[in-house]
Amino acid sequence: MTMKPMLDRTLKIAANVVLYVAAGLFIFPLYWMATGSFKNQTSSLKFPPELFPSSPVLANYRNLIKAGDVFYWLFNSVFVSTVASFLICLICAMAGYALTKRKFAGASAAFGIIVIAMFIPKQITLVPLFSMMRGLGLVNHLSSVILPLLALPFGVFLMKQFSQAVPTELLEAGKIDGCTEIGLFFRIFLPIVKPATGALAIFAFTTVWNDYLWQLIMLSGPHKMTINVGISSLISEYNAQYGLQMAAATIGFIPVFIVFIAFQKHFVKGITLGGVKG
Repeated sequence: MTMKPMLDRTLKIAANVVLYVAAGLFIFPLYWMATGSFKNQTSSLKFPPELFPSSPVLANYRNLIKAGDVFYWLFNSVFVSTVASFLICLICAMAGYALTKRKFAGASAAFGIIVIAMFIPKQITLVPLFSMMRGLGLVNHLSSVILPLLALPFGVFLMKQFSQAVPTELLEAGKIDGCTEIGLFFRIFLPIVKPATGALAIFAFTTVWNDYLWQLIMLSGPHKMTINVGISSLISEYNAQYGLQMAAATIGFIPVFIVFIAFQKHFVKGITLGGVKG
């Protein structure tokens, strides 16, 4: 009788230690980024590195603000990520609704293709996508980094799984009451899958925000760059301005943090419900 409580307590302590270590591993890069933004070039290159800047400076932020390009980068990233996230959630929710509640020929085959698309490395699609964007005249246009992500395979997969839990009887009752197909989708279906939409919104926002390679290929010029491409532009052949990069990265982290806090409740609920369904 005494061994089991001791074993449970030991396992609980061990689990807490593992969680604290994991949390530290995730938090430390953010701490290093934030403190690095207050270091000058000399302090950034010190070895062993300083865990906290001995002489904090605001010159990095001052130089970024003075140049002004960082505001273009930030606006472009927020605009692209917000518009893409909204459209991804809408299109994927529609796809999930159609695949589960509106039976049609080839639905299973279409979903199978979507699942297969989840396992295709994005690098394989870069050349054909670039050819398409160039043919449409969208190179160096913000829409070129939005359009290829709208039919996000994982988003369709996620929304289909949640759509299966929506009672068909509710939709039929709404139809009897005279609700149109659009009304069924927006007034009945979407409120029920709101947790999944919140989880998808965070996933889509961070996916678009971190899509460095495609943005690097499609966008050029200081007024067209996103924050990721802008940070990389601070690295020249003979000089890497680490303090400026850290400051720009810290500024770029703020919108992602705000989005996560805003959708955290829906994200956790969506992932939890998804785990229960699985």
